[in-house]
Amino acid sequence: MIHTLPRLAAGLLVLGFVSAIAGADTVSEVLPPTPGQVRVVALGDSVTSGSNCDCAAFPQLYGDLLHNRSAVPVTVDNQGVAGLDSTGLLQQLDQRNSPVEHATTAANVVLLTIGANDFGDHHDDVTSGQCTGDCVSDEYEQLTANLGRILSRVHALRGDLPTTILMTGYWNVFKDGDVAKQQYTPSGRVASDQLTVRTNNAIAAAARADDATYVDIYTPFEDSADITALLASDGDHPNAAGHALIARLLLAATPNPLPTSPRQGG
Repeated sequence: MIHTLPRLAAGLLVLGFVSAIAGADTVSEVLPPTPGQVRVVALGDSVTSGSNCDCAAFPQLYGDLLHNRSAVPVTVDNQGVAGLDSTGLLQQLDQRNSPVEHATTAANVVLLTIGANDFGDHHDDVTSGQCTGDCVSDEYEQLTANLGRILSRVHALRGDLPTTILMTGYWNVFKDGDVAKQQYTPSGRVASDQLTVRTNNAIAAAARADDATYVDIYTPFEDSADITALLASDGDHPNAAGHALIARLLLAATPNPLPTSPRQGG
C-alpha cells in the first residue's frame, strides 16, 4: 500500500528517507505503517508458506482475525520458504535489499516459525530410534545461536520502531499422527517428540531473552482429540484446520492494542 502525502515538503522528506536506503524498489517496501495500520511479515519454513495444504496459510488467516479484532487495515507479507532452516533465514535477513529485508523493515508484527529443518539431515536416525540427543548437539547449538542472531537482525532492521514478535514452536519437527505411526518405529516416535520438545525449549528461551512472545503450538496440537485431523495427508504439515488453529493461537498471544513503545516484543 503506497501512502500519498498531500504536501510537497513532506513528500520530499519521504523521498530523502527512501533514497537513503540503497536499492529500495518502492516506497511501500520501506515506509513504516501509517497510524492505525498493521503490517505483518511471516518468516519461516514450509509451515509458514502453507506447503501441502490447498488452503490459506496461517499468516493470512491471522491477518484476517487481527483485522476483525482491531478494525484497522492489516496487510500480510508471507515470506515463508519450504525447506528453510535457521541459517537460511539469517542469510535472507542479512541480504541487503532483499524482499525479506524490505518486508521486515516495514512490518510492525513479525511472525517467526523456524528450526525444524535444522535437523533434517538426522531424520532417519531420529525416527528409527537410533539417534540420541548427542547426534544433533551441533545442530542444536547452531539453532540456539541463530535464533538470537535472527532476532537481533530483526531489531536492527526495525530500529527503535515498536515491533511485536511472535515465535511459534512446533507440534513435531518431523511427521506426526497416523503417518508417523505407519512410518516410524515406536522408539523413533519418542525420539522425534523429545527432539521437538528440546527445539521448542530453545525457541521459547530465545523469545524470553529478547522480550518476544513464544506461542505454544505443541500443546494444543498434541492435546487435541485427534492430531491427524489437524495435519495434511503427508503428516508433516498443517491442513486447513491446523492452520486455523495456529492463527487463533497467534491472535490470542497478540497484545490488544499493539504496543506503541520502542523495542516491545508483545
